[in-house]
Amino acid sequence: MGTLGKARDAPRKPPHGSRAAPKARLEAKPASGPLSTHPSLAQITHFRMMVSLGHLAKGASLDDLIDSCIQSFDADGNLCRSNQLLQVMLTMHRIIIPSAELLRKVMALYKEALDKSAPGLCLKICYFVRYWITEFWIMFKVDAALTSTVEEFQELLRARGEESHCCLIDTTQINARDWSRKLTQRIKSNTSKKRKVSLLFDHLEPEELSEHLTYLEFKSFRRISFADYQNYLVNSCVKENPTMERSIALCNGISQWVQLMVLSRPTPQLRAEVFIKFIQVAQKLHQLQNFNTLMAVIGGLCHSSISRLKETSSHVPHEINKVLGEMTELLSSCRNYDNYRRAYGECTHFKIPILGVHLKDLISLYEAMPDYLDDGKVNVHKLLALYTHINELVQLQEMAPPLEANKDLVHLLTLSLDLYYTEDEIYELSYAREPRNHKAPSVFKNYDHDQDGYISQEEFEKIAASFPFSFCVMDKDREGLISRDEITAYFMRASSIYSKLGLGFPHNFQETTYLKPTFCDNCAGFLWGVIKQGYRCKGNKYPESR
Repeated sequence: MGTLGKARDAPRKPPHGSRAAPKARLEAKPASGPLSTHPSLAQITHFRMMVSLGHLAKGASLDDLIDSCIQSFDADGNLCRSNQLLQVMLTMHRIIIPSAELLRKVMALYKEALDKSAPGLCLKICYFVRYWITEFWIMFKVDAALTSTVEEFQELLRARGEESHCCLIDTTQINARDWSRKLTQRIKSNTSKKRKVSLLFDHLEPEELSEHLTYLEFKSFRRISFADYQNYLVNSCVKENPTMERSIALCNGISQWVQLMVLSRPTPQLRAEVFIKFIQVAQKLHQLQNFNTLMAVIGGLCHSSISRLKETSSHVPHEINKVLGEMTELLSSCRNYDNYRRAYGECTHFKIPILGVHLKDLISLYEAMPDYLDDGKVNVHKLLALYTHINELVQLQEMAPPLEANKDLVHLLTLSLDLYYTEDEIYELSYAREPRNHKAPSVFKNYDHDQDGYISQEEFEKIAASFPFSFCVMDKDREGLISRDEITAYFMRASSIYSKLGLGFPHNFQETTYLKPTFCDNCAGFLWGVIKQGYRCKGNKYPESR
């Protein structure tokens, strides 16, 4: 269990009580392998689409793009050329124009063609709208303005006596569509003994727990539609985007649940046992290539409410801490999540990405490339790049997880993750389990690496620069070094002076999850990460620290 590699090579345990049959094993490739020199599937797809678009890939006017889409159909309504431009335009047009306005432009073209007595062109325009309705019907389901514009188009066709054309753009079929995006893989009925709620965690093997967490994660991930990703791009946040909000809530809920399960145990030994079990769950999640839940679990174990529990950590074996270190390195935001990206790129078949990382990629791409080129043409390359990235995520939804789910366990686990604890309440529980040690200032935890009781003058100046007082008159026990007692006296003196001046420390920092791209108010750097990217003062709306 000491390394990720060993965990992957370990034999799987026999099926636990709730499974009727053994499940297929899906191995994750090592995360530390060399960076592949081969292009990714997304890069290959993007290149092929660029070639298929021909001269349009360099940029085109909106009218030219619309005309090219219309000309994709023959007189019988069949596609007579590649549908890739149609896919890109009908999915990504909202970047440059609202859907209702795009349809109004198409209506104007129809009127013009009708006035010029061009029935062939009129028919192709209706075929184009029919394709839009048929292939992307969910847009018409959720966009009231677009639906209203279709109705106007239908009224126009009836007024001109074009009933046959009106039938082509009929939208009544949309109401009969099931757009709940339920899993195609049904939950198998439970043939085993019923479980009690209190036994949910204690009596579940790490493998079984990781599989049911993966089931819930995939169910949430699969509900995110192409339009949801597009809305995220347009709005730069998940507000009023319920499917993404639910996905984030699930991730945060799992992270909080991990913390609370550890903190629920009264003794350090029992807390360590829960900690160890969640490390084993994390290893199974890694084998399942479920990176999003893996991030949530490791994030919970690394949260400061848990990492501060020194008595608990003293009961955690070295090999477990080694695995935690490897997992943390795998998920590190260092070099823009380079380790994760390498591991994720090498995984095949079923996998669940760290959604936050890929959403940030979309935002970065969206912000980096202009909507229009210098000559006023639409930047088709940007639309195509965004389409390729989103489409890669959407295609992952079609790969069902290699596991079976127990309906009762799924229900109980869902209830367990539905938490209503605040950060303050979790910290209160943490300090109740292991009270603060006032004799050891927290700065030594990060700066006194050799645990000799001293930090350097240079390190102290870095600490002092972060606080609103800059006096530093201290006798050093050793040349160039500052002791625990001296730095404690320093902060006590600062507190006393501020108290006499009627001042309090001006900031009350709290770990914060930012749901849209955010920059540090101190260094102006981008706040990378999926959850808990930085700190925010409760009395200040700006992100103060990374």
